Order: sequence, then structure tokens, then C-alpha cells
Amino acid sequence: MTKQCEVCGKKPATGNNVSHANNHTRRRFMPNLRRVRAQLPQGRVRKIRVCTRCLRSGAVVKPAAGSA
Repeated sequence: MTKQCEVCGKKPATGNNVSHANNHTRRRFMPNLRRVRAQLPQGRVRKIRVCTRCLRSGAVVKPAAGSA
């Protein structure tokens, strides 16, 4: 399973670690993903992997407590 947000499609980005001596080595910036129960547009409820930016912005609709 990929480290990708199922709402916005955010994936790992690449860049450099830069040391005090200015040595550059490659690194990856991982998205901050959370596995949450979300209500899909069809009314179904399932667990999806979502970045925290989508959670904060309200792009994910959480189901009511106690719903299947």
C-alpha cells in the first residue's frame, strides 16, 4: 500500500539532508497520514488513509457515532 492520501493524492516528496559541512544526501518528506473512518459520498463507511491537512480542512466527512 502506498503512502498516499486517498483524498488529495499527496505522496512522498524528495529533497536533501544538508549537514553543517554542507554535504547533501537525498531524503524523503513523508505525508502525515492517519487512518480514519470516513463516510463516502455513497453513504458507505470505511477506513481510508488521509493526510492531516485534509482532516483539518473538512475534506473528510466522519460518520455519526454508532453508525455501521
